[in-house]
Amino acid sequence: MSAGSVLVVGASAAGLATAEALRRKGFTGRLTLLDAEPHRPYDRPPLSKQYLAGDWDADRIRLRTSTVDDALVVGEAAVGLDAATRTVRTATRRTLTADAVVVATGLRPRTLPGRPDLAGVRVLRSLDDATALRAELAAARRVVVVGDGVLAAEIAATARRSGAEVTMAGPQPAPLADQLGPLAAGLLADLHTARGVRLRLGTAVAEVVADRGRATGVRLADGETLPADLVVVAIGALPATDWLAGSGLRIDDGVVCDERCVAAPGIYAAGDVARWYHPGLGRLVRLENRTNATEQGIAVAGAILGADRPYAPVPYMWTDQYDARIQVHGRPAADAEVTVTDGAVADGRFVAVYRHAGRPSAVLGWNMPRQARLRRADVAAAYAGESRPEGAR
Repeated sequence: MSAGSVLVVGASAAGLATAEALRRKGFTGRLTLLDAEPHRPYDRPPLSKQYLAGDWDADRIRLRTSTVDDALVVGEAAVGLDAATRTVRTATRRTLTADAVVVATGLRPRTLPGRPDLAGVRVLRSLDDATALRAELAAARRVVVVGDGVLAAEIAATARRSGAEVTMAGPQPAPLADQLGPLAAGLLADLHTARGVRLRLGTAVAEVVADRGRATGVRLADGETLPADLVVVAIGALPATDWLAGSGLRIDDGVVCDERCVAAPGIYAAGDVARWYHPGLGRLVRLENRTNATEQGIAVAGAILGADRPYAPVPYMWTDQYDARIQVHGRPAADAEVTVTDGAVADGRFVAVYRHAGRPSAVLGWNMPRQARLRRADVAAAYAGESRPEGAR
């Protein structure tokens, strides 16, 4: 379809990318970019690293908005959607209707069950979360990071820089084990241990323990208690779809879309909240990373303006921890066969290729970004639904 008016709900990376791409592609109709947060759009990856460490201030993580400043409405949350009429209701009782609506509301952090109001317990998703956590981190002596994924590992690395005693607790045998497999996860475990982080992994966290309304530690499922002045919960996130209850959209671990990111006539989704049909993989997928948010926003803008192209990216993510920059093209799995193709693990610079059924499915670069990018071509065919000889250029 080609729309005369577009309403984008969510002004983080995906929503902003959609709005900017519309303008860049010549859209001259009415454009509204609505966001619940009071802040102008900002970048999220630095929140757990440069911003949390105090190296960058808030101005440095602001995203460029000059092309869409006239469309931006901040501090107004969407609370409902009627997909049939493409009408959004806001918390201030406004109703906004458009020819096309883009859902780009991202994620909300998971929390531990019970006692959500305890002092000394923090999550990290928003700029306000990061600002509050940064202040508490400066005064904390003992920090327990609950979680063992990307965000938890990045927070632990940043917290260690502050001089605090840091413990990372979670059910995986090593950080990011389910995502990266034993080789890279084991290296991450060694990296954190060498920098002084205590790893208490392989056991789930049962609860936060407290005294007089303030957290004093966490209790593990095996009964051990880890003392803490500050507990940071980083156990993943859920698509922010509560506001879509009764909308008429299919919600199942995100907003379910077709291969062109269409959820219903005139309704699209982009970024962390979108679960769309990937034609190369032949199944629904949802990706939580900055690169996908931008690329999917651009794809949605094209679809709104009449392009008829499926969205079939090669997934990409990265993480910076201490002096290690890890970049992953594709989706590695813990049970994949892994071969080091460039560099050497012992040198702290290498590229590893993951294979399933003999075919490359992912490439991981550890401090070798250029070589990993070159190897990406070996896995691209798997995401295009094609058969391609490995090593062909």
